[in-house]
Amino acid sequence: MVQLLTFYILTFLGFTSFLEAQEPQRSAEELASALQDKYETVRDFSANFIHIYEGGALNIQATESGVVLIKKPSMMHWNYQEPNEKFFISDGKNLISYIPADNQVRISSMPTESASEPSVLFLIGRGDLSRDFVPSFTVLDDVPIGTQSLRLAPHHPETSYEALILVVDEVTLAIHQLISKDLQGGTSTFKFTNLKENIGIPDQMFSFTIPPEAHIITENDASR
Repeated sequence: MVQLLTFYILTFLGFTSFLEAQEPQRSAEELASALQDKYETVRDFSANFIHIYEGGALNIQATESGVVLIKKPSMMHWNYQEPNEKFFISDGKNLISYIPADNQVRISSMPTESASEPSVLFLIGRGDLSRDFVPSFTVLDDVPIGTQSLRLAPHHPETSYEALILVVDEVTLAIHQLISKDLQGGTSTFKFTNLKENIGIPDQMFSFTIPPEAHIITENDASR
């Protein structure tokens, strides 16, 4: 009786695995299109992040963490908290960076799409995965179970980066990691947790009050 029961269980498990293997899987192009469709419905989101940069011309490695707020179109608030506090804020027109330890504020116009980091363009709703990239799957170490890694190579190789990789949940399409590889051999990885979408972030979260006595550097000053 035990042997017969074991046979039935193994047969059922084998049949289930066969059915799962026969289920059609999304192609890389279909995943990119589905991801684009999903994020066109996301008006804003917040998340905790870890930012890791490795390699590059100076062969450096740095790990930082903080909180990010994004609101379309083109508004963002990156608050790096560890190991040193710094802010990168855009109200959609101007980009402000502030490092409290230096008491220095830099103000510039938002860069054009051609000059912007591709990962940032996607997050603020100014990129199009199907239009701007050639998608393919890639295999990465140390990614969450139940995710897929989508490699996005730009159509125009003269850009300043090699590829963008999105690690997304297979079911919800939530972004777990966003990786950008530049042409100098550097890899910038953002790992997101506690992601919350469409929470109604007010516009005032993307305004910035310049601290008293802070040294201000404008776009014109920096270009001299």
